Amino acid sequence: MKPEHSLDNPWTTLETKPVYSNPWISVREDQVINPGGGNGIYGVVSMKNKAIGIIPIDDEGNTWLVGQYRYPLNEYSWEIPMGGGPVELDVLESAKRELKEETGLTAAEWTKIARIHTSNSVTDEEGFIFLAEELTHGETEMEETEDIKIWKLPFPEAVRMAMNDEITDAISVAGLLKAEKILLTRRPK
Repeated sequence: MKPEHSLDNPWTTLETKPVYSNPWISVREDQVINPGGGNGIYGVVSMKNKAIGIIPIDDEGNTWLVGQYRYPLNEYSWEIPMGGGPVELDVLESAKRELKEETGLTAAEWTKIARIHTSNSVTDEEGFIFLAEELTHGETEMEETEDIKIWKLPFPEAVRMAMNDEITDAISVAGLLKAEKILLTRRPK
């Protein structure tokens, strides 16, 4: 049985101070009264885009990962194709653009499989993950800041990588595991 809880906000914001802003994020510091009644501060990173992740699956059961060096982590990362979509743009349109940009693929069949919050204790980032099927190959359209490697591999191998912490990006792990569950339910009994 699900425990009962109040949907009312137990936090009181006393003051908000903008600390930093660039084209992708803004950071603010709030003076708050926490749920226990004490005074405190809360830092919030607000994203200026939606996070968009795509799991392309071809007719043979292959998928594509993209690899790139992630500056904040100081390490290389294999991930599903993903990027940021403007808040005012439909998330599906952003997903189509990101898939084409990073892999050169277009898809005739799109299924939204998840809405997630990537790290909801410090950021308001909202992510959407799509399954892209009925693929057509084309040319990539990468941005100048992207030094991306593209890897086509069997979908179960990508899931294995997520399970073995070889893929650690939250959107990728959530998307791969959820896609696996969805694809398993489609198999004939």
